[in-house]
Amino acid sequence: MSISQIKRKILEKLWIAGKPVKLQDIAEKTGLNISSSMMHLLGLRKAGHISTPEKGYYAITKTGKEAIGLLGLTKEKALHILRELPKEEAFHFYTGIDQYVGVYANSLNDFCDKIQTVNVKSIEFHAPRRDFELWLDSLGDLELAKRMGIIRRASLSGENLRKKVYESVKSRCEELADLSNEVR
Repeated sequence: MSISQIKRKILEKLWIAGKPVKLQDIAEKTGLNISSSMMHLLGLRKAGHISTPEKGYYAITKTGKEAIGLLGLTKEKALHILRELPKEEAFHFYTGIDQYVGVYANSLNDFCDKIQTVNVKSIEFHAPRRDFELWLDSLGDLELAKRMGIIRRASLSGENLRKKVYESVKSRCEELADLSNEVR
């Protein structure tokens, strides 16, 4: 069953946020008024595309992600994405061509940690070049790679860019850790 463009837009905004979002924020991000947003959210909740993890907050569900074309994750896939890599497959941070900063991340969790402390010039160098997206794709995390593409297109810089990248990666690490720890 296909969903309307407006409902798709709401689901995409929830997916991009990577965390539960307030009704007012959904209305602002989609350009809808509060009552229209609420009407669409109720329909999405009834269809199982969103959940309300706490009062007044909305989050996209696995079914919602599938409705906008994102593939489902398995425990095995989560473990594969979170695996430790050999140094040659790690993400190496640069501030420019041939300007290696001597820092590398050999897993997604390590990448999350390093994003907080690496020179912000390195993040500004890699983001517009699609380096984060390509590395995440090589890990097998197409969903997070797409999220990095959205961040790249927002043309952020400095600490705003660092914060967005960090929040997206941290949220994804938590989601993957939860899934990989599930008992079959």
